[in-house]
Amino acid sequence: MSVRSTALIILLAATATQAQKVTDPHASIVDVSARQATLQSTTDPLLRDAIKHLHSCVATPLVPAPASPIDIPHHYLNGSNGPTNPAEAAATRIYGAFENRITAGMNQYVATGSHAESACALAQLDAWAHAKALLNYDPKESSQAWFQVEWTLSAAGTTDSVLVNDTTLDPAQQARVTAWLDHAANTLISYEKPGQLGNNHHYWRALAATSIGVTASDNALFQFGINTYQQAISQLDDNGAFPLEMARHERAIHYQGFALQPLIVIAEFATRQGIDLYAYQSHKRTLRDAILFFGHAIENPGLAKPYSSETQLTGFGSSDFAPFRFYTERFGPEGIPSPILNALKHPNEATRIGGNTTILAGK
Repeated sequence: MSVRSTALIILLAATATQAQKVTDPHASIVDVSARQATLQSTTDPLLRDAIKHLHSCVATPLVPAPASPIDIPHHYLNGSNGPTNPAEAAATRIYGAFENRITAGMNQYVATGSHAESACALAQLDAWAHAKALLNYDPKESSQAWFQVEWTLSAAGTTDSVLVNDTTLDPAQQARVTAWLDHAANTLISYEKPGQLGNNHHYWRALAATSIGVTASDNALFQFGINTYQQAISQLDDNGAFPLEMARHERAIHYQGFALQPLIVIAEFATRQGIDLYAYQSHKRTLRDAILFFGHAIENPGLAKPYSSETQLTGFGSSDFAPFRFYTERFGPEGIPSPILNALKHPNEATRIGGNTTILAGK
């Protein structure tokens, strides 16, 4: 059975919903031309600071494709919590370098209009396309490899959604990259069990599917993302918490926020296709309820006690708040807990959702 056939079976087995289609394969995570106009004329200190400190694709060396098949040690030394595994950090360094380089080039293109930077990002993607990277792994042998692919494809899909808008780039190169990403995303979701409600990993695979589904005009991938978002909202409890994330011991609050990252970006992509997922409700809950719970739990970690008896780790960095730039710029700061708003007073960056979100969404 082909990867695409398997993905379609998964899609049909998912929560039934009205079919949604890609209406504009160039409708990236942002309106590129409008965003470029805003950034090139801005006098806003936060945006100017973000532009000044952007990384560069051109100034960094090409990241070679990783060895195949992909085999990555588990993130935690034991189970799903506790000390992390330094061997995993070493094995995934190459993926981080790749994500940093492609998002740097894309961010530079959005902020400065540099075609050299966008061409650099596309060439980096094409190098991995030629190598057929992110295709050869077995989740049964290395679940961490599966997880890493979902994150790196999310970065690549979000990046390429912007690059397709640069008409100066080599169309043959762009076609190869789009075809490779489409193949990789269909392979990624083919390993899912039909009808199973997942945790944040399910959501990250959905972001990869959504972003790549747009540029590839792959309606099955795009629908997978929409379905998954709706499934995620259906999993929220009365407090706005994701129970599967809040079961993650001392990192319960962290995982609540980690699950929100791909969901917010899926909603942004859907909005660009004329679909308002932010308004989607299940048992009177929306994504906003999950955002508010996360922010309030940072203020008061005791909110996690009903889910996890362990003392919560409360060290959050800039990247943990990066997706909320999209949300607060769209809906405003009213009612948003102060930990989120305070973090957004400075530029925020997370490569898996497109790099510098202040560049992509800040006003």
